[in-house]
Amino acid sequence: MRLIDVKAFLERESFMRDGKRVDRRVKVLESRDDDATAYAILSHRWTAQEVDYNEMVKFAKMDKEGKDEIRQRDSYQKILQSCEQAQNDGYEWLWVDTCCIDKRNSAELSEAINSMYRWYENAKVCYAYLHDVPSSSFPTALDYESYSDFNGWPEWFSRGWTLQELIAPSNVQFFNKNWQCIGDKRTLALTLHNITGIPVHILTHGLCGNRPCIAQMMSWAVRRTTTRVEDRAYSLMGLLDVNMPMLYGEGKKAFHRLQLEVIRASNDQSIFALSWDITKYGTSSHGILADDPSDFWSCGEMELMDPDEFIQFFKGDIPEEERDSLEDRLGTFPVTNRGIQIWLPLRPMIVGSLTFFEAWLPCRRRPLDPPMTINLVLWESNYYTWRGPLLTDPVLPSEIAPWQLRQVYLRYQDPPHRNATFEIDDSALIENGFTYRAARPMEFTGDTLTLTSTNALCIKVYSDNLTDTPLVVCLGQSFGKDWIHVVSDESNPPSSWEDYTNREYLRIRLAMPAHAHHMNKARSGTEQVCIMRTRLHRTTRILQVSSVVWKRSGMHEVKLEVFHDPGFSDVSGEWTALHVIGTDDPGCDWRGLMILDQQRTYRSYKINRVPGHFSAAPDGVEPLTRASQDICVTLQSHLFGIEMKAQVLRQMSSRATS
Repeated sequence: MRLIDVKAFLERESFMRDGKRVDRRVKVLESRDDDATAYAILSHRWTAQEVDYNEMVKFAKMDKEGKDEIRQRDSYQKILQSCEQAQNDGYEWLWVDTCCIDKRNSAELSEAINSMYRWYENAKVCYAYLHDVPSSSFPTALDYESYSDFNGWPEWFSRGWTLQELIAPSNVQFFNKNWQCIGDKRTLALTLHNITGIPVHILTHGLCGNRPCIAQMMSWAVRRTTTRVEDRAYSLMGLLDVNMPMLYGEGKKAFHRLQLEVIRASNDQSIFALSWDITKYGTSSHGILADDPSDFWSCGEMELMDPDEFIQFFKGDIPEEERDSLEDRLGTFPVTNRGIQIWLPLRPMIVGSLTFFEAWLPCRRRPLDPPMTINLVLWESNYYTWRGPLLTDPVLPSEIAPWQLRQVYLRYQDPPHRNATFEIDDSALIENGFTYRAARPMEFTGDTLTLTSTNALCIKVYSDNLTDTPLVVCLGQSFGKDWIHVVSDESNPPSSWEDYTNREYLRIRLAMPAHAHHMNKARSGTEQVCIMRTRLHRTTRILQVSSVVWKRSGMHEVKLEVFHDPGFSDVSGEWTALHVIGTDDPGCDWRGLMILDQQRTYRSYKINRVPGHFSAAPDGVEPLTRASQDICVTLQSHLFGIEMKAQVLRQMSSRATS
């Protein structure tokens, strides 16, 4: 490491103060072995004009104006005061991050960041300079008036890098704005605990032999910030005892890389014990890794469980022949290109659900608590974390499924998310006796809606004027797949449509992956018209939902139509995809599956002596697709049903006459 020669620096400053000539040959910075050198180290909040390495090296060769400009900076005075304090304490060497690292050299910068925790740990004393504390005593109470931008405490406590600079050194001395000592880490341990959340025993004795779980250490960084996003991760490497290269520009991926390095180096599953924030993520699926330390905001008392104690919670649900190997299987979880391969106790969150699961982790939020539970959602054989509430009603003991120990793959990449815009044409519903009642989100009142990663679901609720029963139209996006779902409810009209809409929203949210999978099976490309028909309860009517995605604009157009069906033909409620050529042609009337203003040709047919007509398939519709065949078969069945009823009526009439 490169250190400041305290004596050389102070002598040079003394010469300049007295107007004497400075010896340009004297080196102020020298490389030393941190393990073999007794040195002091500075911890501080950076300012706009710090003295950097280049200025420190070239200082002696500058003209008088250049030297005076640097000497007048607060940042230079900070180094000067640190050197004077180090000399008073009997130390010949001082390390200051602003001027002891050549940040123009990327290799040196990366080495310094990876070594920094050790450098602070090996320092004989750390000077923590609180530049915004004028008082001669350490602040012991929240003061939002003086520190409104920093959670009511001096700014030093809100910075990401100063976390390790507080924990790593055994001796931390605090100085106020005027460089008066106002306390040390050991005597202020209780106050520092109240400010930072770091346990008192860590502050007084360090991490050796008292190392908390990963989630708890992450929680100490929740309210801390860094100038660059990547430093949120890099400033925690030493604390978490991992190393990795610096890649400025990668954004939040740096924190993902940090967690993967931690997983490779330890078997601490508390790293998966995230605290979801609905205002940040909404309610949707995500990769198993946190985006930043704020995802551990509720883990301040998290602790690991003894393996034997953890196994006792689900041992009774595991076959006896598998119990001997439980601890070995639970102790490893390698990182693979498919995801994190791990054994977890799982059970369905909802009775009969094949999508949502809860899993136990061998850690707990506080002593004597049961194991920590995380929610998982299954998609295409991989598991993602589900950040949002699941249960809307209490679960009876008889409905709780047993635990099963499964080997699963936890995806550490987020599923694809993108904005999706829907344009809904519900005019046919309104014209055929339906009344719009409510929607959620409540701000959605028009015909166009955009779904985002944090608001990936919308429902519109109507009531059937003939039966007073609700009809729910759902639009959503899950795992990058857009979907539409319709619920024809048999229940009586609710006393409050707003309450009903909120309940349905919660219920539908639990089935979002299933609905995405349901529609995705039918849709194999974007140049398609998707049609789904479902029977409306207590009536002879069918609701048809048509959907198309325009490639050029990405707009999803949805049309809702109602048809009378006195024949009571079978309606599956399944999505059918019609492959259409040129759906981006503005002259293509995809709703009617025909080309505008085109001459129509018909062919006659008879089913049981009943005449009828088929129109020719519109240009662009592939007539031999399975979807087309299904429509024809359904229509024939429908007409056959009408003919059979006509025959019955004729027979009854004949008997009555005779």
